[in-house]
Amino acid sequence: MISILDYGAGNLRSVQNTLAEVGAAYKLVDNASGVRAAERLILPGVGHFGQMMRALDAMRVREVLVEKIRDGTPFLGICLGLQALFADSEEAPGERGLGIFDGTIRRFAPGLRVPHMGWNTLAITRESRLVRDGDFMYFANSYYAPVTPETSAVCEYGVPFAAVIENGSIQAVQFHPEKSGPSGLRVVRSFAEAC
Repeated sequence: MISILDYGAGNLRSVQNTLAEVGAAYKLVDNASGVRAAERLILPGVGHFGQMMRALDAMRVREVLVEKIRDGTPFLGICLGLQALFADSEEAPGERGLGIFDGTIRRFAPGLRVPHMGWNTLAITRESRLVRDGDFMYFANSYYAPVTPETSAVCEYGVPFAAVIENGSIQAVQFHPEKSGPSGLRVVRSFAEAC
C-alpha cells in the first residue's frame, strides 16, 4: 500500500483521485509512526517551501522521512515534494530542506512570467522509468531545482531545470502528474506498479 504524507498540501485530493484511477491502494499518514510504517511514500506539494518544511517539523516527521528515503523506501515527490529533497530554497532563506540532494532551489529569472504555469515538454537526459522524451506535462512552479546527476529529464523555461529525478528508490517530478492527462497517469501507474 502507498502512504501519502498529509501535511495539508493543496493537491492531496487530486493525487488521491489519480491513485484511485490507476487502481493503486493508498492511505493518508500524518504522523511519525505512520511514516515509519510506510512501505511506499508519496510527498505531494503545492505552495511555499518554508510553510511545507515548517509543517513537516510541526508534525515531527522530518527525521523519520529522511531516514525512510535514505533507507530505500520507494518514494515519489510531486512538485514541492521534489524541491523539498534539496538542501534549501531561495523561496525561504534560512529554512532547511530535507537535504537528500545538494543544491539550492532557485527562483526563475526576472523577466520570466511566474509561476511557470501550463504545459511544457520534457527532454530525457538519461534512462527513465517514469517518462518518455517529448512527454507533455502540466507545470505550476515559480522555483526550480538544479540539474544534477540524478536528473533523468529536464524542462526549459528560461533555463533548463530538473523536471524528473530518479535515484534508486527515489523518484520525484516537478510537474503535476495528477493534472497531466494520460502521460501523468503513466507516471503514477509506473510508480505504483514498481512498488
